[in-house]
Amino acid sequence: MKKKQTGKSKQLARPLPKLKEKRNHNISFMVNDTELKAIQRHLKKYKITNMSDWYRRTIFTHIWQKLGEDLPMLFDEKEMRQGSYIQTETET
Repeated sequence: MKKKQTGKSKQLARPLPKLKEKRNHNISFMVNDTELKAIQRHLKKYKITNMSDWYRRTIFTHIWQKLGEDLPMLFDEKEMRQGSYIQTETET
């Protein structure tokens, strides 16, 4: 069953955890006209009013995904592929 949205914004599917630290650091970046139009179109389409929160969520979603992918593994991908190849060869 879908959770009913209570606000105007569709971006808040799940609430952000409460932060204990204040945000003291400002980060800014430049975009070209095409990029700005794409961002504005996206914000309007999904009725996102809090741009700062949207930028933060978008950036950190990507960062957390990459951190998960970059976690150290017991074996690297090449060793795992060689190990599975050896197993299938010896089983036949």
